[in-house]
Amino acid sequence: MADSQEQEQAQPLLLPASDSNSKPTQFQRPPRVASLDVFRGLSVFLMMVVDYGGSIFPMIAHAPWNGIHLADLVMPFFLFIAGVSLALVYKTRPPRRLAATSQALLRALKLFAVGILLQGGYFHGVNSFTFGVDIQTIRWLGILQRISIGYTVAALCEIWLPPPRCKEHKFDLRSYFSHWFVAVTLLALYSGLLYGLYVPDWQFPESSSTSSFPQIDGDIIYTCFQIDKVNCSVRGDLGPACNSAGMIDRYVLGINHLYRKPVYRNLKECNMSTKGQVSDTSPPWCHSPFDPEGILSSITAAVSCIIGLQYGHVLAHLQEHKGRLNQWLWLSASFSALGFFLALIGIPLNKSLYTISYMLITSAASGLTFIALYVLVDVNGHRRLTSVLEWMGKHSLSIFVLVSSNMIVIAIQGFYWTKPENNIIHWIVTRFVHT
Repeated sequence: MADSQEQEQAQPLLLPASDSNSKPTQFQRPPRVASLDVFRGLSVFLMMVVDYGGSIFPMIAHAPWNGIHLADLVMPFFLFIAGVSLALVYKTRPPRRLAATSQALLRALKLFAVGILLQGGYFHGVNSFTFGVDIQTIRWLGILQRISIGYTVAALCEIWLPPPRCKEHKFDLRSYFSHWFVAVTLLALYSGLLYGLYVPDWQFPESSSTSSFPQIDGDIIYTCFQIDKVNCSVRGDLGPACNSAGMIDRYVLGINHLYRKPVYRNLKECNMSTKGQVSDTSPPWCHSPFDPEGILSSITAAVSCIIGLQYGHVLAHLQEHKGRLNQWLWLSASFSALGFFLALIGIPLNKSLYTISYMLITSAASGLTFIALYVLVDVNGHRRLTSVLEWMGKHSLSIFVLVSSNMIVIAIQGFYWTKPENNIIHWIVTRFVHT
């Protein structure tokens, strides 16, 4: 009995072909792939670990600027998974491309709107039960917004670009030439803007730290500001102060709509205290906002989604485990080699700028992680070991909403002993974070 179960589990994961008799206006849900759900759940779990554990263990938090830490893998994982899923959704070209396009755009728009609600400043953190955001300072871009952008680009490629011309019973990723052409074009556009745009000197208003309270004159409250100036006048700079990605966001989105706690504040130059305050003697750019999910870096992030789409093509069109694994390993090795080569010649691994080397290395890491989970879950059938992650993957958006809105933390700290301060969250923060 055990032998027969093992043989059944070792059978290739077959994805049924779509029913040609189904109504052309309806889009059937693709068959769920257990390893993909596990991968999505693992990404959500890692997001929770780095969000709540990054203050305690800085080595897993985002790299201050160049480099890759554990937290820097989470976003590429989500983008990769979105691409793989799209290949399963559109395994057969939709008969009505306009209807499929409107459906994809509507889904992306919903995701974008949820992202604004969660990361736009509407929720005020675990220490405040108030909510609401000033439209003049709302943050427009964030994690879900970036995923929605990548999802849109990959979906349009899958819906509108010419289908591959593969011989019967043969599959070759090179037949998706149009997809690779779009990816290379996006990378060329990104490189041209990143290295070619001239970044002039710029300035921004900063709340003055010399005054602890706003100045009150009758019924009018004045807030003290000082103007900080950042000297640039350069082209092709990849530092935190004078890169063209930040300049584009300041011009297009407005500096008031950018992320106010950029990770580069953890650099030594900024002299940030353990309480998260940047020293007044630090360079001016240490105090300025910067959005790690900005406009320019979203271009290469969309390429991550297109790469995930190619892994999904392998999953959708090949039926044998060996064939799938060989294609995936070849892709991962190629991306890894090219990414490390670019890093060696001077293109840094940088998540905030989403550099090409970073995109390639993290895409390879995503592919290798997916391969490992595919072998564990779909080839060897060890679903019990990953059942919790699989459940998290099936409910990933709900969990993301609870985590991003801090509802989980608020709910936990609502249980206390004698006084509200005697709760597990307060104990962890006082023991490990503010030390």
